[in-house]
Amino acid sequence: MSFSVWAPHHERVLVRVDGHDHEMTPGDGGWWHSPVDGTDYAFVLDGDALPDPRSSWQPDGVHAASRVYDHSRFEWTDQGWTGRGLPGAVIYELHIGTFTPAGTFDGAIERLDHLVELGVTHVEVLPVNSFDGVAGWGYDGVLWGAVHEPYGGPDGFKRFVDACHARGLGVVLDVVYNHLGPSGAYLDRFGPYFAGSNDWGPGLNLDGADSDEVRRYVVDNALGWLRDFHVDGLRLDAVHALVDRSALHVLEQLAVEVDALSAAVGRPLTLIAESDLNDARLVTAREGGGYGLDAQWADDLHHALHVALSGETSGYYPDFVGALPKTLREVFFHAGTWSSFRHRHHGRPVDKRLPGYRFLAYLQNHDQIGNRAVGDRLSASVSFGRLAVGAAIVFCSPYTPMLFMGEEWAASTPWQFFASFPDPELAEAVRTGRRREFARHGWGESEVPDPIDPETVRRSTLKWDEVSEDRHRRVLELYRSLIALRRSRPELADPRLDRFRVDDGGDVLVLHRGGLRVVCNLGPEADVPLGAPGEVLLASADARVVEQAVRLPAESFAVVQLSDSQPTSVNFSASS
Repeated sequence: MSFSVWAPHHERVLVRVDGHDHEMTPGDGGWWHSPVDGTDYAFVLDGDALPDPRSSWQPDGVHAASRVYDHSRFEWTDQGWTGRGLPGAVIYELHIGTFTPAGTFDGAIERLDHLVELGVTHVEVLPVNSFDGVAGWGYDGVLWGAVHEPYGGPDGFKRFVDACHARGLGVVLDVVYNHLGPSGAYLDRFGPYFAGSNDWGPGLNLDGADSDEVRRYVVDNALGWLRDFHVDGLRLDAVHALVDRSALHVLEQLAVEVDALSAAVGRPLTLIAESDLNDARLVTAREGGGYGLDAQWADDLHHALHVALSGETSGYYPDFVGALPKTLREVFFHAGTWSSFRHRHHGRPVDKRLPGYRFLAYLQNHDQIGNRAVGDRLSASVSFGRLAVGAAIVFCSPYTPMLFMGEEWAASTPWQFFASFPDPELAEAVRTGRRREFARHGWGESEVPDPIDPETVRRSTLKWDEVSEDRHRRVLELYRSLIALRRSRPELADPRLDRFRVDDGGDVLVLHRGGLRVVCNLGPEADVPLGAPGEVLLASADARVVEQAVRLPAESFAVVQLSDSQPTSVNFSASS
């Protein structure tokens, strides 16, 4: 066995193995090595014993020694797994710590059959890397390759991935490379890992002196999840905060190396970006001048849907009043247009030759719920009818649908911001900062949940017994039906944006999906002309076709199969 660490500007490095210190020998490129056998280890720099930046196992937390982990010892059963690509996918986002009362990988495995019955194809797991404390969202990770021990550690995550594959579910892991958390971030003690900071913490040195090994740190971490944990894809958090002026951006470098790994393992591997840039170059092929990522989140579509369904116009929502038709057609509402929230022009248009599946559409996600003051879900303030219309738009659009855990039954539980930093000063700083942030938006201090209180975690944990209650079961049946219809009708999963049309009639939208019309009514009862006879395939209320029009109750949708499958225009002047 040999221990290695990158510490380019140190004159002496020791490795402490099972309590005994050993000198390390300097090698090429700032790396140090020591051929020692043992189990628990830490690197001693200037008298301090620090965990391995590339640790795979932190059984005692992010400040303690690392433990040797042998990936080859896990007995996988997914040898027949050939992977799942993104085209035609339906993604389900979940947080291990609040998905079940157990808050573990093994607890989550017990609910996977529910996801299979729902009809999703991929499970997107919020970050599982090690962070300080027991409970947290995972975005304050500091040891990116070590699985959070309270969830079940590295073996627990492998059991989860293996169980997903056994059920035909792909696994996408959320990873954070744009910053490190505030407790246990020792990277800068080893070398020049950091360069500046952003809103969330220290950022990485991706293009300065000695940055080659820092970039290698990021890419190797990503490859490790895909190769060693059999993960099928990665969701890359807030890539707009990755400052990299290199000719080869780290995202493009990552895409190139993931493509090579995909060829080696013989299954598709997916990279999904979260980006605030409204720039589709991220998901444009490299031969077309892009970075070559597979997909990105479409926040503008969420914002337009949220405003249309809820009527909320605070924060960054004012720009999105009446924006739903345009955003459905063009993905980005801000495509070189003025953004009042940013006080500047923002974004660029999407090339309609790009397939729609490269953009994720959603009514809710962890950010859009959890970053609200009280973590309230859309279902807390919006009627069943409006929720149904929103779900129909998401699942019948040419984009890749994603839903957040519990959305499929309109869960009564909020999903609030929480953390559990053991350091009392840091805990108080997080508590005070959260309350001060929302006080600026008119919330009283007592109204903002205490993120450090364990009750906030319990309050945010799904209550699975409510699934069988009538009002929740009704929503679940609707979601199952929409997903089943999308999977059974190729028109609904068709990603070709140049064949997708949206007719706008104020309260009524009609999505043209081949020979299907998805008629969505957010207003009072209306007769919507179809231009041809048709048959209702699925509806959220008592819709019916009358001659060449569909009669829709207030706040409802209907998916109609036209007898004449030729594209027809809708004249809204005939509707009532």
